[in-house]
Amino acid sequence: MTGPILATGPVIPNFGGSAHSFACVSENHLFCASWVTRNWDSVLWPALRQHIVLSAIAVGIGFAISFGLALAAYRFPWLERPVATIAGILFTIPSLALFELLTPIRGLGLSATTAEVALVSYTLLILFRNITTGLREIPDDVREAAQGMGMTPTQSLLRVELPLALPAIIAGLRTATVTVIALATVAAIICNEGLGAPIFAAIQENVFKTELIAAGGLAVALAIVADVLLVGAQRLLTPWARARAT
Repeated sequence: MTGPILATGPVIPNFGGSAHSFACVSENHLFCASWVTRNWDSVLWPALRQHIVLSAIAVGIGFAISFGLALAAYRFPWLERPVATIAGILFTIPSLALFELLTPIRGLGLSATTAEVALVSYTLLILFRNITTGLREIPDDVREAAQGMGMTPTQSLLRVELPLALPAIIAGLRTATVTVIALATVAAIICNEGLGAPIFAAIQENVFKTELIAAGGLAVALAIVADVLLVGAQRLLTPWARARAT
């Protein structure tokens, strides 16, 4: 299970610097800021960048798939149950089990592609449900008003229904994004990328606390920042909601 991590070797703490910083690291204190400073460019920043890429790709692909399926289910309601059932089954598979099940498949193996396939699968149920719910909660009189104004079904969808469904859609994006950022740390087991790599390396180094806290803290901070950005995007895209609130 830890093969991909051991293949590149564990992250060895840098004991250089002052006597105080040396003692902090060698005695494995709770947090050594000097270690973070020295290892930011070589360990933490590359892992953070990889984590952002892994998460962004998974959420982007998951949203594209879910959006297409949700629009199809919106037009053909009989599709909603089977799609939600399949997505629900994928969502309930434990992440470690799913990573291990995907690894033996030809063309996947121990790679970032395998991690992406698993991460995308965890976004489908969340996004599909939120998009379909947002569209179905639009009052019938709104659709009738759009039709009365001479809009075609496609025009009504793009100009009226999707904008009104945006709060529910972005709520799903927020949940899916935070979920993927969390699960991407586990993906390091098979692809040795992202913030999970220094986390597992710290555990192998007899639980090196500073590296563990720094990498875990960056994952938490990334989730918070992503959530805040999506909230800001929602406010920008739904100015009528701000006007109603004031």
